[in-house]
Amino acid sequence: MEKRNLVIMWIANFFVSASATMVLPFLSMYIETFGSYSPTYVQRWSGFIFGITFLVAFLVSPFWGRFGDKFGRKKILLFTGYGIAFSMFLMSFVETVSGLFFLRLFMGIVTGFIPTSMALIAAQTSKENAGKVLGTLQMGTVSGGLFGPLLGGLLADSVGFTYTFLMTGTIISFAATLVLFCVKEVQVNDDQSLGRKRSMKEVLQFIYADKVLIMVMIASLTVQIANFSIQPQLALYVGQLLQAENIAFLAGLTFSVTGLGNLTTTRLWGVQGDRIGHEKILLVCLVFSGIFFLPQALVSSIWQLIGLRFLFGMAIGGIIPCATAYIRQAIPLSMQGEVLGYNQSFRFLGNVLGPVCGGVVAGFAGISSVFYVSSFLFFLAALMLYLILRHARPNRQKKRRLRING
Repeated sequence: MEKRNLVIMWIANFFVSASATMVLPFLSMYIETFGSYSPTYVQRWSGFIFGITFLVAFLVSPFWGRFGDKFGRKKILLFTGYGIAFSMFLMSFVETVSGLFFLRLFMGIVTGFIPTSMALIAAQTSKENAGKVLGTLQMGTVSGGLFGPLLGGLLADSVGFTYTFLMTGTIISFAATLVLFCVKEVQVNDDQSLGRKRSMKEVLQFIYADKVLIMVMIASLTVQIANFSIQPQLALYVGQLLQAENIAFLAGLTFSVTGLGNLTTTRLWGVQGDRIGHEKILLVCLVFSGIFFLPQALVSSIWQLIGLRFLFGMAIGGIIPCATAYIRQAIPLSMQGEVLGYNQSFRFLGNVLGPVCGGVVAGFAGISSVFYVSSFLFFLAALMLYLILRHARPNRQKKRRLRING
């Protein structure tokens, strides 16, 4: 049963991730079809419309996790899956910038499918194999994110924006329907889950008592800030390295190759986390992420940049599955979904802060400086995690009292 659920959720995550990213390459061009606007207006609203989804998702993710713990994660998967599909369908008919903005805002409210799928599979997976299983599941999400922008661009050129949104909504509806008929949620209990449900305040107190868990969430935040800080500047940076007609293609390749590197190692990192400890693998991933991100500021050719971004993708491949696996091991099942929701909120916050910080830094000190600042964040997060692992040593007795008496 657990294996079948993993396969179905892998397929569903692939479709949802691919469909959600299909529309990103042409979002600004879609805005231009609503009227005659200045380039400044289009650029500004493209940023607002792109960012509002992640900002709202940052606020609501813990609630989806809490509802999943209380009412069942399959129900949340269906609600969010069909909700995303509904918003996509409506985007094909929208005729104003404000209408598109509010639909993206609504999409942020229902953006809980992928983190809920992680919580569902994590709850049905033994602690000993959590890294391997969650790494495998993450491969579906990463694969979808790799192919989504490419398919979206091809569809927009072939059939137009309206039909692309319709097809995207249809694909996500198919993914949700697949979950409806093929996924069976297995209720699992452990000794830590016995007793009454915790309030949100008590869950936050539980998180605060585990300093390693806090650093796991900060690691999730760091990798998203670094990844998204350079994304808006990447095409300009590639343009500085070469003079060619296919700059847009090479810029897309340079960004996508990070996902390809991620795909090659995410399961391997999860397996190693099962073997030696997920918090240790997180530390290694943070260090190597900084090592491979820093020299991207010093490259002299596009192929050097592509090679380094591939290695960077390999380094960050373990952060998401190992963070999720650590939560699976450290948190009682009764509050696991909510804690995963907080971790997902940190990731969404990074999606919002990354482009803003990258733009500000690049404006003041040049694009290369973005790589320096982001590398510093990786090394700082690694240092903090190392010090906590070495000296803090989470108070197991305090955590046990919270679990039993909370």
